[in-house]
Amino acid sequence: MQHLDDELRSARVRDVEISDDTLTVHLKDGRSIPCPLLWYPTLAEAFVEERQNYRLIGDGTGIHWPDLDEDISVRGMLLGRSSPTVDQQARTDDPETVSP
Repeated sequence: MQHLDDELRSARVRDVEISDDTLTVHLKDGRSIPCPLLWYPTLAEAFVEERQNYRLIGDGTGIHWPDLDEDISVRGMLLGRSSPTVDQQARTDDPETVSP
């Protein structure tokens, strides 16, 4: 488990690509992480110019979109985590989920 934690902590962004339907993060170690843009509704609904205006944060451990006030971590992407908004919607749509 320690190896996984170390790997997640050491992953750094080299480059970011955003198409109409995919966010792809290229890491310095050569890996690429493609994710459906729908996992990040703020990005999916943004104008192309807003999507392209990003900054690497935390020494490359995350990405920040200042125009959108959106942050995505490499760790979250490697763990397959989507936006909390998407996660909440999935739980709401899941008939197996029982609300308190």
